[in-house]
Formats: sequence, C-alpha cells, structure tokens
Amino acid sequence: MARPLGPVRLRRTNYLTLCIGAILCLFIIYFLSHTGSSSQTTNATRPPTRKPAAKSSLIGERPPVRRFNLNNVTITPDPIGNREAVLILTPMARFYQEYWDNLLKLQYPHDLITLGFILPKTKEGNAATTALQAQITKTQKGSAKDRFRGVIIERQDFDPPLSSQDESERHKMENQKARRASMSRARNSLLFTTLGADTSWVLWLDSDIVETPPTLIQDLAAHDKPIIVPNCYQRYNDPTTGKAAERPYDFNSWQDSPTAQEIANKMGPDDIILEGYSEMATYRALMTYMFEINGQKNMEVDLDGVGGTALLVKADVHRDGAMFPPFPFYHLIETEGFAKMARRLGWHATGLPNYKVYHYNE
Repeated sequence: MARPLGPVRLRRTNYLTLCIGAILCLFIIYFLSHTGSSSQTTNATRPPTRKPAAKSSLIGERPPVRRFNLNNVTITPDPIGNREAVLILTPMARFYQEYWDNLLKLQYPHDLITLGFILPKTKEGNAATTALQAQITKTQKGSAKDRFRGVIIERQDFDPPLSSQDESERHKMENQKARRASMSRARNSLLFTTLGADTSWVLWLDSDIVETPPTLIQDLAAHDKPIIVPNCYQRYNDPTTGKAAERPYDFNSWQDSPTAQEIANKMGPDDIILEGYSEMATYRALMTYMFEINGQKNMEVDLDGVGGTALLVKADVHRDGAMFPPFPFYHLIETEGFAKMARRLGWHATGLPNYKVYHYNE
C-alpha cells in the first residue's frame, strides 16, 4: 500500500538568478561559435572574401601589339618607287640656316623621312637647340609636302671634350682622339635610339653640310651599295684672285696603304692613325684628290675608310652591329673605325669622287 506523499512546497521563482543564467549561456554560446570559426579559418587558411575589382578605365588605352617582318623591309636601288623609309641623323653643335634650307630642298618624299638630332648640353648647344626647334615648328606646321614623317631631338648625357667649336680648334691633331671619341658616342646614342624596324636607309649628314644635290638620297641609293659616301669640298673666296673657288675638305675617305699599315703595326694598342696631318704621313690614296673635272659623276671607287659628312648606309649594316667605335679599333676611330668594323662584318664601302657635297666655310 502506497504511502501518502507529504505536502508539496512550491519555491518562489528567483528572477535575478534566471537572468544571470541566461546571460551566461548566451556568452558561452557566442564564445564557442567564434572560437570555432577562427580556428577553422586558421587551419584551412581560408582566403578572405574580396570584392570584385572595378574595371580600370585604362584598359581601353593600352597600346596595340605591333608586329614587324623584317623580310618585308626592302632596301633597293629604287627607294622612292618602293616607298622606303629614310632616317637622316645629324650630330649638331651649331645650327646653320643653310643646312636646314638645303634639307628642305631634298626631293625625296618628306613623308618617308625621319630626322634625328643630338646636341650637347652647352651654351652653344642650347642656342642651336632653340634655333633648330624654331625651324622644325615652322616646317611641321607649314605645307604638307614639306613636313617630315617625324623629328627626334636628343641632348647628350655627357660633356663634350672641347669647350670651343671653332674649326681651327676642332682640327688640331692633339684634340682628335678625344673629339672623335666623343663624336662616336654621340653618333651611337643617336643611332641606337632612333633606328626603326621599318628603316631602310640611314643618311648621316653633318650639320655644317650646306649644299648637296636635291636628289642626294636617291642618287646614292641607286648605286645599291651597303655604304656609300660622296666627295666633300668647301667653297671659298680665293684671296689671291678674289674669285670663288673650292677646295677639298674631308680627308677621311681613303684607300689604305702599306705605309699606313706599317705605322699601325708599330703603334701601341690605344694609339690611332689620323689622316690629313703632315706629322703622320700615311701615303693613303685620298678620295678627295681623285676628283676629275670631266669625270663621270657616278664613277665608283672602293674605300677602306669613310668620312661622315654625308654618308648613306643600308640599315641592315647597322642592324648587324656596325657602329662608330669610340675606342681604337685596329687603330681607327669614329667613321674610319666604322668602315673597318663593317668590313669585318662583310660589308664594303664605296666612294663617289666626282659627286660633291659642300661644307660650310667658317
């Protein structure tokens, strides 16, 4: 028989205790859930969620990919007919208006010609740059037929060895090695920064060449020679007769001689042979003295050295690596060293003794 239960007592609810318990439970649940989440992220190295990047406004401005097939770049005796690009390069220390006027007279299509200039950071170089830029602006804003395809102006990043550009100072024998080494650096800097993938011909034209035939480029290219140079003379007034006359100017285009080779064999590794000085008689055959009054204008002669007053070069010669050595190269330097380097690469130089260009007379 079941025993009767005693009286049941009901406890009064303690609401404070319930609230504390509820808060404690919520804290435990929050701590456990966030600790697990953090541990999971650490163990799985979950990458953070990133918002998709906004599309750049520059994507549409990216330059196109340009492709060049050098087999399609022609270098022919008919450069105008084949629309071949010509790069005219000029190291410039002084600006001569006659040089620019002669340049504008060239009958080669100007839309196929790119001009490149390099000037020293000197007082004279600054003045030359200002004068050059004025003429370029005038030409490029003028008649369409006179505008050139492009113009590049560079400033040398090294100081010239001579403070004066006077002709007498430039041609002193003791100044030649340093002066021509500096010229080589300027030529190479200009060449390596301007030669284009579509360039067919490079015409080196000194800034003091003030008179050439207007058909200079096509005349020289018609010979189809890798390196070709005309004869450079200088017009002047003869003081004995008072009449206009002309005289040889550039002595760097020559055929080598046994005497010059013997001199070279006795030289030290850093010595160079200089042409046109009585102190160093080489007995080379100089093209400047091969001129014939009634000779054929297109007569060709083989050369071992070339001058750079006006020099047309097939672009492939430069692409092969022929440049202007600023150091003694077989005891030659600058343009003469260039001819020797080109020959070592299999390219030969040609001269035109009866085809003349003219140097400014100071």
